[in-house]
Amino acid sequence: MQYRPLGLTGLQVSALAYGASSLGGVFRSVDESAGIAAVHKALDLGINLIDVSPYYGLTVAETVLGRALKGVERGSYLLATKVGRLREAEFDFSAARVVASTHESMSRLGVDYLDVVQCHDIEFGRLDQIVDETLPALGHLREQGLIRFIGVTGFPVPALVSVARRHRIDTVMSYCNYTIQNRNLEPWLDDLAAAGIGVMNASPLGMGLLTNRGVPPWHPAPAAVTTACAEAAALCAARGSDIAKLAIQFALMAPVATTVVGSADPANVARNVAWLEDDIDIDLLGEVEAVLGPVRDIGWAVGRPENANPAGSPRARR
Repeated sequence: MQYRPLGLTGLQVSALAYGASSLGGVFRSVDESAGIAAVHKALDLGINLIDVSPYYGLTVAETVLGRALKGVERGSYLLATKVGRLREAEFDFSAARVVASTHESMSRLGVDYLDVVQCHDIEFGRLDQIVDETLPALGHLREQGLIRFIGVTGFPVPALVSVARRHRIDTVMSYCNYTIQNRNLEPWLDDLAAAGIGVMNASPLGMGLLTNRGVPPWHPAPAAVTTACAEAAALCAARGSDIAKLAIQFALMAPVATTVVGSADPANVARNVAWLEDDIDIDLLGEVEAVLGPVRDIGWAVGRPENANPAGSPRARR
């Protein structure tokens, strides 16, 4: 397993991180024992960063993860969770809720400190509140030794960058924005690196877009995107390959600290790690990029409209 620096935190994180959302049944029903085995398999194979949130499965993911980590030496893994998102359409970024949420997460996870705590999907909140209230509250928890580093997550990259420019943070997690189909994170990476921020690339499979299984019913991608991705998956299958393999290998080439991939199946975790050892099929990548060309960088609108582009243009486009 390759390890990379997480910004200026001093942490070395595995190039592939374990996303624990699957433990909460976000994509499908899961067997708890299999989920626990998947966590253990990830740790056994050298993955040292685990990402979770109380929102995943409405605390189920954290609860199952806590059971999986029971008895595991605390210094052998890095644990990242989130605050602010409670339910599908319920958010609370107030200082009081953030503090309470952090303590609740530690209780469910069975730990006495957290390595990273991130404000979850900030595009749904008021960015002024994130900067003036939420992040300072996390800073106080850091002073108390309960958390080590703080960050933000979300979909519209400009919202993440805007907050990073206004308040010192350690990490940024962007999801579905560095994939074969969507590379909207790429132009901002120089700005984030210059600020010493560790970047975590989540959902390199586009929340199911770049898989043979396809997208869940709730997926927000436009029909043109889901259709093109299905065609790309079929192309890979016809070439005797799996689009998920190509997508993970592509994401691992990104100049970021780590790429977060989740699975509640230990066999899938082992497969994902094994794929890292194979060379990417450049010819197949070119064919897939041609299929996805008409929908390249097309995302979807989420959150408050004013948070769509508060950071302006990235330095790379100036």
